[in-house]
Amino acid sequence: MTPEVTEALDTINAVNMEFFYWMSIALMLVIHAGFLAYESGASRVKNVLAASMKNLLALAVVIPSFFFVGWFLYNAMPTGVPRLDDLAKGALPWSANMGPNLEDAASGVFWGAFALFAATTASIMSGALIERVRVSAFLILATFLGSVVWIIGAAWGWHPAGWMLTEFGLHDVGAAGCVHLIAGAFTLGVLIHLGPRIGRFDADGRAVTIKPHNLPLAMLGLMLIFVGFFGFLMGCLIYTGEGFSTIYGTPTNMSAFVFNTLMALAGGIIGAYIASKGEPFWTISGGLAGVISAGAGLDVYYPGLAFLIAIVGGFLIPYSGRLIERFGIDDAVGAVSVHGVCGAWSLLACGIFAWGYPNVVGPDTTLYGQAVSMVAFIALGFIPGYVLAWGLKKAGVLRVPAHAEVMGLDLAEVPSVPYPEGIPSTVGRNGSAAAAPSPTVPAAPER
Repeated sequence: MTPEVTEALDTINAVNMEFFYWMSIALMLVIHAGFLAYESGASRVKNVLAASMKNLLALAVVIPSFFFVGWFLYNAMPTGVPRLDDLAKGALPWSANMGPNLEDAASGVFWGAFALFAATTASIMSGALIERVRVSAFLILATFLGSVVWIIGAAWGWHPAGWMLTEFGLHDVGAAGCVHLIAGAFTLGVLIHLGPRIGRFDADGRAVTIKPHNLPLAMLGLMLIFVGFFGFLMGCLIYTGEGFSTIYGTPTNMSAFVFNTLMALAGGIIGAYIASKGEPFWTISGGLAGVISAGAGLDVYYPGLAFLIAIVGGFLIPYSGRLIERFGIDDAVGAVSVHGVCGAWSLLACGIFAWGYPNVVGPDTTLYGQAVSMVAFIALGFIPGYVLAWGLKKAGVLRVPAHAEVMGLDLAEVPSVPYPEGIPSTVGRNGSAAAAPSPTVPAAPER
């Protein structure tokens, strides 16, 4: 092969690689459109715009914070101890790689894919906190989760030199542990301090259902998340120009991911439909639960096995949601169940069904290694979420005041109303927003 042909092939491969991740990033933005619609539909009318603004602002704070901090942490902390080798130096925000550079076609697209992963962790948390969290407090939590906590977990367990791989043989190709489990655990820590929405539990502690104002919109949002999830999984592949590998360097292809993703999507919906007896919100959430449940082993499963693993994951989420309720925790969209519980199940299932799968670096996959990594991910997510939310609560900035919650966050935090001509009970004569009469304002629950 002549040097000219070799150079031409290298150029084609570089262009293909850039376009592949460019499309991955674009599709991952659809995830955020989906979360925006999902949370807006799940909220009551008086909180629709606040839910929407949280998702928009999450992108605005996580992307730059990930540029200045997160990408460096990923490259500096795979062993758990910060290091400053060439890769880490190349990820510093003032590095020549972190901007326009004709000699480097990879850094920008890889950073972009990871930045959207980071924003996804924030969006996972966002829905659980609707209708009572301050927007400013949420943005602090989102920044810390997306640009510090999650990416440290990715360095540990989703990096070819991460200690979870090299010491325990972790297999988590679809980021079920390092994205979904960490985000779910972090969210649980926040919810403990945030407390339930006013009226979510009666005087005897029994759960009271607060219905979405627009369930079809919430379901449409989840459908958009399904679309965006294919971009998410594109970002879980390494494109070399000669083929694909997992983040760990093991060979794979897009065909394996397509088979197992679609089968898991269907299995999760079926499992959730059966367990919830056809409740629409849990049923469609089961699709996401199914893909997460099969996520750790998408590259190695037989599609029928991915389908069964996903059925189990979908079946689990209504029950885990009710279990969380028994502790007085108000997870408005079931994020802890869908992302946290199914992320944990995904790692354990991979340890059971992919036991002995060889890794390029580190020991073979085992249930023990998967379980150790699972516990580490839970601790990494839960402890910072719990501590940071405790600090915000002590400072009095975690939750809106009770009167603002009753009035609605759209007026208290945005301020505006989503349907100024369609909700007569909340609109004054001049078209301005007005809260519905409330002779008494219950105190916000203390936790």
